[in-house]
Amino acid sequence: MDFTGKVALITGGGGGIGRATALGFALRGAKVMIVDANVESGRASVDIIIQRGGDAAFVQADVTRSVSVRDYVEKTLATYERIDCFFNNAGIAGVVRPIQEYDEEVFDQVISVNLKGVFLGLRHVLPVMLAQKSGAIVNTASVAGLFGAPGMPAYVASKHGVLGLTKVASTDVAAHGVRVNAVCPGPVETRMMRSLESQRSPNDPQAVHAAYAAGIPTGRYAVPDEVAGAVLYLCSGLSHDVTGTHIVIDGGRSGSGGTAPAKRN
Repeated sequence: MDFTGKVALITGGGGGIGRATALGFALRGAKVMIVDANVESGRASVDIIIQRGGDAAFVQADVTRSVSVRDYVEKTLATYERIDCFFNNAGIAGVVRPIQEYDEEVFDQVISVNLKGVFLGLRHVLPVMLAQKSGAIVNTASVAGLFGAPGMPAYVASKHGVLGLTKVASTDVAAHGVRVNAVCPGPVETRMMRSLESQRSPNDPQAVHAAYAAGIPTGRYAVPDEVAGAVLYLCSGLSHDVTGTHIVIDGGRSGSGGTAPAKRN
């Protein structure tokens, strides 16, 4: 997977899966534009790439606002002149509450970041790729886009929606040299998972971690590099005829019918 001469644009590139994927692109020759709401985290990802001999830049953005999304696309073009790979990755978990107790404002926020943010990314990046007559997009969905998870109505709804957008976008542009796919990670060793574990059991988050891991056939969480590998594959020439689908990275958990543990008191 050689990305020499390619430009990769990554939202949510300030940490976890986004940072691992950004570094993966950079180490394989791509120039990388990091997008994140958090300036410190985004610039830290750029510093890591530069320290490893790569080429990267950062732009702060709010993925829920069209003007901000347009800005990160324009700055990428101004800096690197094109966009070959777009990892449409920014997302938040929200809170863990049953639907009957879920706060409407939090629901709106999760949908806005996770679903509207993905839509706006597609809306503003696809015209660039269509003009180039080439490009690959990977949206971050989740196994929560395939199954339910107790106490996570907004997150689950948003990730189901991401898969829907992926299917629609892929059919819209398949004849024009542009591919659109998604990745569906299960539990991954990230800050987001630590937060979810703490919400499910504030007094013993490690017990939730152990319960999740016990429900995974491999017996462990994935690490960000493993998700990054799937993203890189979907953006590479190795997947030239792959579009409109998703790759699940969950250690076999979905295949075994595993579900998230219920909230513990």
